[in-house]
Amino acid sequence: MAVSSLTPPPALADDTTVSARTLPAPVVEPTRARLAALDGLRFAAAAAVVLYHFTSRRTTSWGTHQAELGALGKWATYGSLGPELFFVISGFVILMTAWGRSTAKVVASRVARIYPAYWVAVLATGALLLLVYPAGKAVTPGEVLVNLTMVQQVAGYDHVDGVYWTLWTELRFYLLIGVFSLVGVTRRRVVGVVLLWPWVALWVERHGWDTAAMLLVSDYAPLFSVGMAIYVVHRWGHSVLPWLAVGLGTWLAVQRVVPTRTAVLNHATAYVTHRGAVAAALVVCVALVAAVTLTPLARVEWRGLVVLGALTYPLYLVHQYWGLYVIHEVVDAVPAYVALACALVAVTALAWLVHLLVERPAGPRMRRAVQSGLERARDAVLGPVSSAGRLLAWSPVAQDALR
Repeated sequence: MAVSSLTPPPALADDTTVSARTLPAPVVEPTRARLAALDGLRFAAAAAVVLYHFTSRRTTSWGTHQAELGALGKWATYGSLGPELFFVISGFVILMTAWGRSTAKVVASRVARIYPAYWVAVLATGALLLLVYPAGKAVTPGEVLVNLTMVQQVAGYDHVDGVYWTLWTELRFYLLIGVFSLVGVTRRRVVGVVLLWPWVALWVERHGWDTAAMLLVSDYAPLFSVGMAIYVVHRWGHSVLPWLAVGLGTWLAVQRVVPTRTAVLNHATAYVTHRGAVAAALVVCVALVAAVTLTPLARVEWRGLVVLGALTYPLYLVHQYWGLYVIHEVVDAVPAYVALACALVAVTALAWLVHLLVERPAGPRMRRAVQSGLERARDAVLGPVSSAGRLLAWSPVAQDALR
C-alpha cells in the first residue's frame, strides 16, 4: 500500500546483478518518470476500501440510516479487496524501485515512506477514540503506544485501527526485498523467486513452521509475486515464465483469499456474497495492474493522477474512524448520502493535510537520516574486513603464495 509508481530505468542485461556489493561508488541513479495510471489505480483501491468501510460493513455510526444507501453498500462490498489490489501493486512497484539501488537506499526509502504518516495516523486516531469518540472502538493508551512500532500484531496487541493489518503484511514483504537486494537482483533470480516463493511459503505453512511462514508472508505471497512477475514483463517484454508465474500466482491467490474473504463479508455485512463473485473480483485486480502497466495506459500523463496517488496512503490510514465519527455526528440531521459525502470530504481533507504537513517535509529527511545511518553501520562492519583483506593480499606471505 505504501508504494510509489515509477517507470523503470533502461533494462540491464538479463544476468546483471545489482547489489550493495557490486554497485560502483558514487551511484548515479537513473531518472524515473511516474506511471500515472498506476497512481490512479492505487487511489481507486483506497477509495474502494473507504466506501466498503463506510457503506457496507455493519456499524453503529449510521444508527438506523444505513439501509437508506440502497444498492451502494452491496456493490461496495467488493471494495474489501482493495488491500489485495495494493499487494499486487506493491509487488510491481517495490521490485521496480529496489532495482539498481543499494540495500541501504531500499530500506531507507521504505522506512521514510511508511512511518511518518503512520505515526501521525496512530496518534490522531488514538486520540479520537480515547477522548472524543470512545463509542467507535475501545482502545487503551498502551495499545496506541505499541501500535507506533507497526509490529503490534507480533507483540499480541490489537490494532488501533483494523486497516493496519495490511501494513504488517507490507512490512514483511519489504524485509524480503531488502534481503533480496543483499543477494543481488537479476531477471533470472526474480523469475525463480516469483515461481517458487508462493509454493515454498505454502509448503512451510502446511508443515506447521509458523514463524517461517509468517516471515515468508505465506498468505499473501501469491499476490506480491504476481505483481513482481508483471514488472518483469513490463521491463523485458512478454515471455513464458513470467506469465506462468502470473497465472499460477493468481490461481493460488484465489484459493487462499476467496474462502476466508467471502466468510468475512457474509458475517460483517448485511449482504450475501458468493465465492464466484469474489474470485472474479480478485482476478480483475490482477488484470487492472497488468492493464495500467503493460498497455498504452502506461503512457498516460496526467498530473491529477499523481496527486491522487500521493493521497492514497494517508487516506487509507486515517479514513475509517474519522469518517465514521463524522457520519455519527451528522446522520440524524441530513440524508444518508449527504452524511456519506461529508465523511468523504472530511477524510480526504485530513489525508491531504497529513501528506502536506507530514509526508512532504518528514519523508525526505527521514530517508536521508536512515540511509546515512545504515551506510555508516555498513562501513563500520565491512571497513575493517576490507582493510584486512587488502593488507593480507599485499603481505609478503601472500605474495610468496601467489608466486
